[in-house]
Amino acid sequence: MKTTLNEIRRHSPCSEGWEKLLRSLNKTKADDKPVSIAKILDSNGLDDALWCLRAVSGHDREIRLFAVWCARQVEHLMEDQRSKDALNVAERFANGEATQDELAAAWAAAWAAAWAAAGDAAWAAAGDAAGAAAWDAAGAAAWAAAWAAAGAAAGDAAGAAAGDAQEKRLRELCAQIEAKELDLDDE
Repeated sequence: MKTTLNEIRRHSPCSEGWEKLLRSLNKTKADDKPVSIAKILDSNGLDDALWCLRAVSGHDREIRLFAVWCARQVEHLMEDQRSKDALNVAERFANGEATQDELAAAWAAAWAAAWAAAGDAAWAAAGDAAGAAAWDAAGAAAWAAAWAAAGAAAGDAAGAAAGDAQEKRLRELCAQIEAKELDLDDE
């Protein structure tokens, strides 16, 4: 799974992460040479790699399903059924089984659930994860919120474990996509 520095730049990355990525690639400015999400993981870490998924095109389904998977890791923290329902709709949408209108309704309901529980940061983050997974094609907010929810609910060790699991899953996804692309090139 790849993007380009120009595409990342179009999404206004933070200056610290941007400079770190450029240094790791031995570059001083953006270009259109493909850069893999795995390379971004190696150089900048999970948070920046997840953020950069918004600059990847052609893999919306896989990215959305990954976002749902991440949010499901903290689904047990979601008390409001609307948040859980949003995950189901996001997954169905990724698989072509839900409409854009259903997705929008699930997003609105998940946000309402998050606001209803705003007194508790962990529940709000979990609701945010569900809403973001349901709405955002890249789903970066879902991963960030899921990681934050796990960390807030169970402490630093659980947050680190959630991050490790997300990184492992993202690396697997990148490898699967790369293998598919290589197979297509061989045909």
